[in-house]
Amino acid sequence: MKGGDLVKNNFMSTLFVGIDVSSKTNVLCALDFQGDKLLNLKALNNQPGAESILDSILGCLNSNGLEYVVIALESTSFYSTHIANFLSSSEELLPFKPLVYCLNPKSVANYRKSFVDIDKTDPLDAFVIADFARCGRITSEPWRGAQFLALQRLSRHRLHLVECITREKTYMVSNIYLKFSELAVLDKDEKPFSNTYGVTSAAVLTEFLSLDDITYSSIEDLVAFVSAKGKNRFSDPYETARLLQKAARDSYRLDQVLYEPLNTSIASSFNLIKAFDDEIKVVDKAIEKTIKGINPVEYQSLTSIPGIGPVLASGILAEIGTIASFGSHDSLAKYAGLTWRVTQSGDYSSDDTRMTKTGNKYLRYYLIEAANSVRNHVPEYRDFYNKKYGEVTTHCHKRALALTSRKLVRLIFGLLTKNQIYSSSKVGEIQ
Repeated sequence: MKGGDLVKNNFMSTLFVGIDVSSKTNVLCALDFQGDKLLNLKALNNQPGAESILDSILGCLNSNGLEYVVIALESTSFYSTHIANFLSSSEELLPFKPLVYCLNPKSVANYRKSFVDIDKTDPLDAFVIADFARCGRITSEPWRGAQFLALQRLSRHRLHLVECITREKTYMVSNIYLKFSELAVLDKDEKPFSNTYGVTSAAVLTEFLSLDDITYSSIEDLVAFVSAKGKNRFSDPYETARLLQKAARDSYRLDQVLYEPLNTSIASSFNLIKAFDDEIKVVDKAIEKTIKGINPVEYQSLTSIPGIGPVLASGILAEIGTIASFGSHDSLAKYAGLTWRVTQSGDYSSDDTRMTKTGNKYLRYYLIEAANSVRNHVPEYRDFYNKKYGEVTTHCHKRALALTSRKLVRLIFGLLTKNQIYSSSKVGEIQ
């Protein structure tokens, strides 16, 4: 029996607790199913404060003859982590089958609008959260405990490092353009390097002080430079050197005083990117080690899908927890925010629909990344992506990738619920 079913079948005997979390304090309100306030209190957001909250909840349950407890709190950055983990793992609460939920603040804020002219105070915030739980509005999954939190922190930290690299690359575009304008703006077939941030490109941008050093170098010297830095991986180093020299010749020239500061800034950015890349490799090893001790069967199911490796599988499982928490692939997609709002009035129905994005953004990220990888390995998903890409004239890639991700959710749900591995005959996929 899932947590939601447990509450629905025993709502008259359930205590609904709402906690408004801040960095220093936790404000609690507890309601019975009739909406009567049974408990109001404020405690410090630390271990002694959590213990006093636990004692108060236990006292309220016993004194009112209640058998179950649902505890809801907003997912307030990392400040809600300790209290959620403490209450969900409490042995004293186990007889009351506690369900602890970290709620999306946006969902609670929208529910608050149903109260007319309600003030904005911590006790009233706690009341709104408790009433949100009492009315059965919770659609997220219960807090899953420390072992999933460990994997989740690793996978989310990896995403943080990836975002740091993206941010640094975006930042350094202006410096690259100032030093080597053509390298930053040339069309793909005219660029000497396919990756502006690759090893050879980085060497060009940092080891040549000015563009004249490239322009007036002999083509033989440039070919030797490109071959050495590219470790002889260029299929036509002469053509690469020729395109590089032409790009240097056509680029804007700067006052000599600017080249050294730009070189320093660009080199610093490349050093940061390399440092982040090195840290990602360390985190990847930690992720692979952690996941194998948590969900070996589900991990094997996901990694059996071509294109999904240890990192993507771990990121997905860290956010899902266990597939038993979801009743259908629709509920899993909704949890990830891979659903679309319908815009319809009368006979009109808009073709331009927006993704809700109100679910778990980390799960959505890993599912979209997984779909992008799977389409490069599985013909069925590549064909599906191409079909969706060709159906519209705007946002082609984003739309096609999002729809491919939604298709992948069905496959993932089917494999995990049946404990199967992937096969090209669609075993496990729920239509």
